[in-house]
Amino acid sequence: MKKVLILGAGLVVRPIVKHLLNKGIQVTVATRTKSKAEEMIAGHPNGIAVAWTVEDEETLSQMVAGHDLSVSLLPYLHHLLVAKYCLLHKKNMVTTSYVKPEMQALDAQAKEAGIIILNELGLDPGIDHMSAMRIIDNVHNKGGKIEEFYSICGALPAPEAASNPFKYKFSWSPKGVVMAGNNDGKYMKDNLEVYVPTENLFKSPLKVNFPEVGQLEVYPNRDSISYIEIYGIPEVKTIQRGTFRYKGWCETLHAMKQLNLISYDKVNLLNKTYADFIAQQIGETDSSGIRQKVAAHLGMNADAYALDAMEWLGLFSNEPLNRTEDSPYEVTSDLMIAKMELGQNERDMVAMQHTFLATYPDGKQEVIRSRMLDFGTPATDTSVARTVALPAAIGVEMILAGQITEKGVFRPVLPGIYNPILDELEKLDICMVEEYGLPLSERIS
Repeated sequence: MKKVLILGAGLVVRPIVKHLLNKGIQVTVATRTKSKAEEMIAGHPNGIAVAWTVEDEETLSQMVAGHDLSVSLLPYLHHLLVAKYCLLHKKNMVTTSYVKPEMQALDAQAKEAGIIILNELGLDPGIDHMSAMRIIDNVHNKGGKIEEFYSICGALPAPEAASNPFKYKFSWSPKGVVMAGNNDGKYMKDNLEVYVPTENLFKSPLKVNFPEVGQLEVYPNRDSISYIEIYGIPEVKTIQRGTFRYKGWCETLHAMKQLNLISYDKVNLLNKTYADFIAQQIGETDSSGIRQKVAAHLGMNADAYALDAMEWLGLFSNEPLNRTEDSPYEVTSDLMIAKMELGQNERDMVAMQHTFLATYPDGKQEVIRSRMLDFGTPATDTSVARTVALPAAIGVEMILAGQITEKGVFRPVLPGIYNPILDELEKLDICMVEEYGLPLSERIS
């Protein structure tokens, strides 16, 4: 019986555990809180729960050595530690996280050890890469070129659950969602590089109509330009990766960022209320009439939507913070987590869309669009958990079965990897619907 070690038991782990156990694979789930692992295993005879923390490297080494493959679903900071022992014991490894330069630097060592470290095998990154590459390779195989490429994904509450002013509820790492608001953005538009500093990340979102959902807004997702090389499209003139949000999020987050409300810098919060904290952020000593003072500071009307959202969150309240010193990021994200958790009986949703403009040697042009809309099932698995965990689960199966033979550090951008995984995902009702031959009026502008 093949043995797989899964490190971590966070919000997206359950589906990979269930999937691999149901395939007759022995699964060890190692995590700080053993009861979480036991809950996921649910008494399955092939499941093992282990209490473990990242500080315990000796046990990690023993666990990696005793399994055929390790899946790191820990925070990305710990992937290099896991990779260290996978290289030492010549064991394959899978993650769902972005390849950092430090991980890519292990490519030669992984080849020498005869293992694959397969990263970015989740949703975004993951399904986005695989579904994009299927279309890119199709166009290239017909002698065509990719002129424009927009790739957009969002993990959101289903429309009926988007019931707060932010139109957002957390279905995955809450701190990570807020932290992403501190990114900057870089993309290419008509052969010109566009840099979006972090203070303007939410300032001018694109707008896209998504069937069954309505109009969504899009803000830039990190460095899109690096994907020209990753996807093998040097001919592209426009490329942008983005994140979907309902209307309201970008306006509100832009205002909050102007107030430095997701800054990591520590501030004095002793004996302060939330209103006092906001007053301090705008250089005021008196927190009375704080909403009007914030409006004046931001140069917006006092009845602005963003202020409604911040007031609903509790940022203008006279409730005590009960902190001595902390960062605005911690204050704000803790408030959001407390008020914006996805309810047990509510559905989440994943929306993904690729839009391409392709040209061919005969002068023909076409817009190609690929979309996925997936909903979670209340009280079982969220959509974001399924769409992150199941690509990784299928990749694990393929590596164990010898169907993936590459050695080194990889993303799932090769046909031999992405085609079978996408085919298997369709059997699990995770499907990208492709439309070819659309008119140029369907381009994103």
